[in-house]
Amino acid sequence: MNSQSLTPAVSLPAVRDTVQWLERAVIGLNLCPFAKGVHVKGQVHYAVSDAMDRSQLLDELRAELLALAEIAADVRDTTLLVVPTPLLADFLDFNDFLGQAEDLLDELELDGTLQIASFHPQFQFAGTDVEDVSNCTNRSPYPTLHLLREDSIDRAVEVFPEAETIYERNIEVLEKLGLEGWRALGVGPGCSDAKVGGGAA
Repeated sequence: MNSQSLTPAVSLPAVRDTVQWLERAVIGLNLCPFAKGVHVKGQVHYAVSDAMDRSQLLDELRAELLALAEIAADVRDTTLLVVPTPLLADFLDFNDFLGQAEDLLDELELDGTLQIASFHPQFQFAGTDVEDVSNCTNRSPYPTLHLLREDSIDRAVEVFPEAETIYERNIEVLEKLGLEGWRALGVGPGCSDAKVGGGAA
């Protein structure tokens, strides 16, 4: 596994694409009002997995969860574990793995200390069409596990007490942007060479 901080890892396409997605979509569209602060402070840790089987990925996830729990929040507030290999390319396989990830969190007795959010290039909310732009709120260039601190979430909610309205606002933002507008951001799968204003990635 390539586990690196931003500066030496920008040459890795998976990290470059993920940072581009974070800056252009998550922060650029303000899909998560808490993301900009940790990004600007360099408190986001990027880990790129080369796992070709679930056992290896679970071992890597275990290492990243333990590392995040042990490192001070002002050094590493959150971790993005990116999986560019074909292992979880299918969204149903990804969803299935999330159950194993949650079991691992319980096994490590970190439930309540850390939590795992998820993003996927094929993310689709139940009851939506695959082309529904609302799905883009949870779409990323590669299957990605977002490891977060519960304490950081609590502090963020104190600053933004209407956190439950973020989801609804994001849907409105994306519906106004439209699917072509989303594609023009160049934050889809394999977006290393995409430019803002270009076509679908």
